[in-house]
Amino acid sequence: MKNRITFILILLISSFSFAQNGPKIEFKAADNTIDYGTVTKKKDNGIRSFEFTNTGNAPLIISNILSTSGFSISSKPTESIMPGKKGKIDIKYSMTPGPIRKTITVESNAVNYDGGRIALKIKGEVIAD
Repeated sequence: MKNRITFILILLISSFSFAQNGPKIEFKAADNTIDYGTVTKKKDNGIRSFEFTNTGNAPLIISNILSTSGFSISSKPTESIMPGKKGKIDIKYSMTPGPIRKTITVESNAVNYDGGRIALKIKGEVIAD
């Protein structure tokens, strides 16, 4: 019994040492998705924000944002986001009538995503006025 308890304690201590250290990014939007819903070009400017927090223990750096056609990046952080601090990425859709199914890729030094690349999804529909 004593050996089992010792073994379990060693496993627990080992798992803490393998915890990822560094910047971690957590987005406010569920599943990293913004849903425009059904909108019209006259009543909507097409601007939305992806808000995030650095939940890690090191400065977070957003190095690049790759957008697909129909989207532009209105603003993004240019400075490091310190641990516990928030930031946002503003995007603008061109409001072309039809369904919206797009992905924007954020490149960062976040350790909680493979290679620091995060896919942000945008969905919805723009209807003609």
